[in-house]
Amino acid sequence: MRSRLVLLLAVAMAVAAIAFTIPRLLPPHGAPPVAHASLPPRLASYLGAFAQGAPPAYRPLQNFGNAAGRQPNLVGYFSGWAEPFDSSFANSVNAHGAIVFVQIDPTYASIAGIAGGDYDSYLRSYADSVRAYRHPVVIGFGHEMNGTWFPCSRVRPAIFVAAWRHLVTLFRNEGARNVTWLWTINAEGRTGVRPPHQWWPGSDYVSWVGIDGFYFRPSDTFQSIFANTIKQVRSFTNKPVLVSETAAGPAAGQFLKIENLFSGMDRYRTLGLVWFDINQHAGVYHQDWRIEGHQDAEAAFRFGVRDHLRPADAFQ
Repeated sequence: MRSRLVLLLAVAMAVAAIAFTIPRLLPPHGAPPVAHASLPPRLASYLGAFAQGAPPAYRPLQNFGNAAGRQPNLVGYFSGWAEPFDSSFANSVNAHGAIVFVQIDPTYASIAGIAGGDYDSYLRSYADSVRAYRHPVVIGFGHEMNGTWFPCSRVRPAIFVAAWRHLVTLFRNEGARNVTWLWTINAEGRTGVRPPHQWWPGSDYVSWVGIDGFYFRPSDTFQSIFANTIKQVRSFTNKPVLVSETAAGPAAGQFLKIENLFSGMDRYRTLGLVWFDINQHAGVYHQDWRIEGHQDAEAAFRFGVRDHLRPADAFQ
């Protein structure tokens, strides 16, 4: 009899322990579900653009698509520090069948402070907005950190790496797992660019590698701009590579350089490109990078899209 009582008491205690534990394992009451969304790393599948006036308008991107012979499926914009995620523009991008791509610029923040959690309130709010959006989002942070022209380039690489990891971890903890993390470096060849490996945060914290590079002069080629940087990247990771910000200026000769860009992307097996379709001030280094209205550029782009990119729905 006593053994039966002991057994019953043990069972009761076990049930009580389980009942106490289950609520602690469940998510908090009312917590939104985690957002899961990913993008296929299919080669030659992405045609992207940064366009002057977008956001807030979407028309400049449509104008680019009309000139390029295909509407972009990756739409980029730059987000200044302390700016919220532009949900309205993201919804417009999604309505046009494209993926939003945000480059978060920490120019007015302390990189060490980001790593140390000083801006977590802002970042949680941003992550919550991205999670609530629920569609795929490509996010970069502190792009071209291996150059010398942005403040994030002027901190020790280890501090940048710590900030990157902190950012990615925070977003994941907030349930924003609909982010494709694009670690964006500048291509070798521009003055001040340093080998990128010191800034590498590790494969667990990166989805794709982005490489920025422009055709400024007639002598510029894919080989001279991108090839060595891609080889360097391949020495420490096999993550997919996206040409994440590029253009060929009139001073370089757009027709031949655009053809060279698409051919080089094929040869080096990239995901695609994001064209910088913006008119900057005159000069060799800052030109009118747009293709609209430039007949040679439009023709070369149409040929490149036709001959070197997968069908428009390849990323779906």
